[in-house]
Amino acid sequence: MAVAKSANRKPTRESKDGKWKTFPQVPGLMQYVPSGKFFARVKVRNDRGKESVTRHSLETDVFTTAKVKLPLKVAEIRKPKAIAGTFGNGRLHYEAETNNGYTSKKRRFIKLAPLSIAYRLRCLECLRRTLVEVLFHPNKTWKSLTEKEQETGFANLDEMNAREFTDKVCELWQTAYAEYAPSVFNNTVNTFRRVLELGGLPHDDNPAFKIGRRDIVEKPIRLPRPEQFDRIINLVETSGAAQAKDCANLIRFLSFTGTRVSEAKQAVWSDVDWQENTLQIHSVKVRGSHDGQVTRIIPLNPALKQLLERLRFEEKPEPNERICKVSECQKSLDRACKLVSCKRLTHHDLRHYFVTKCLQAGVDVFTLAKWVGHRDNGKLLLKVYSHLQAEHSQEQAMKVKFGAASLPQNITPLAAATAN
Repeated sequence: MAVAKSANRKPTRESKDGKWKTFPQVPGLMQYVPSGKFFARVKVRNDRGKESVTRHSLETDVFTTAKVKLPLKVAEIRKPKAIAGTFGNGRLHYEAETNNGYTSKKRRFIKLAPLSIAYRLRCLECLRRTLVEVLFHPNKTWKSLTEKEQETGFANLDEMNAREFTDKVCELWQTAYAEYAPSVFNNTVNTFRRVLELGGLPHDDNPAFKIGRRDIVEKPIRLPRPEQFDRIINLVETSGAAQAKDCANLIRFLSFTGTRVSEAKQAVWSDVDWQENTLQIHSVKVRGSHDGQVTRIIPLNPALKQLLERLRFEEKPEPNERICKVSECQKSLDRACKLVSCKRLTHHDLRHYFVTKCLQAGVDVFTLAKWVGHRDNGKLLLKVYSHLQAEHSQEQAMKVKFGAASLPQNITPLAAATAN
């Protein structure tokens, strides 16, 4: 315990139990004797006009430091609190700014894609449902509630003042929501913070900012071998289903372009420039401001060009017709993967397949990022596909030669010795 001492200081006063010391020359300063910590003694007036005395730690046991912190702490405690509205006020503001494409991160309007808007509103819906469970029906799940209980829960939630969402409420919500995927959890936390902020709570008073974000563990990417990939397409194409060939062509298109399935839906024949040997892709994710590009141009690689030429010859399509006649092929993919004993593939996995093949072929990350519509110059690709970069690095290292002499015949390479 550090005991405050000063030659010019007047004698301190102690409480009857000897646990507290006060300093006449520094009004409002107290010291808790057992720990030596200093506290600010402040008179505050509540909403009803009644005064009360409170103590607040200055988080130091050094007298000179406590003297400096004391007026700052007093000003912080006596600072008038911002007038807070209800959760419903914040929710309505959040819905409006989301539909208008506004993001609070950069404090400016940006053009959001419809999928991004839908995702944010879905996070808001999840937040509302889980808060109703935590606050009003802690022993029930949302699905077990009657329609009347759900409507009443939403109404009661909207009527709550933003300041009623205390640290305890946020802790209970965090525990109840912990079972969700980390990415969904983190995005819903952002929604929680923003709703309370729009409800009138400043950053320092917003308890949702005390909810810690969860670490996102990257899942290993497991893709089919080339021979498996060829078998999957053949099984889909020869399954006998009414749209079997169209499903196989969609798989080829996604794998040869790296587009998202929502982007493949928008591709029409007029997007193909045969003279320039390019394909225009209508991007579904626009992260920039109003000047962000909504389309991107990719070159026709040999496999893609062969596919498009075959389809043009077989179908004789009009310029405004869609290149891919079907919008999804998940059931066909599931069946084919099961037959070839391959890990289940999704439409997005075909995008991973394209990126993997391009990296293995030696396409640089900067160029590939433009092809797939990333605007971070390849940072995400380097993070997700770092294992491929390591393999490529090892392959390149084996090509490096130093001098003309070869290994002596009586020396066994390490890899062979280990195997023996």
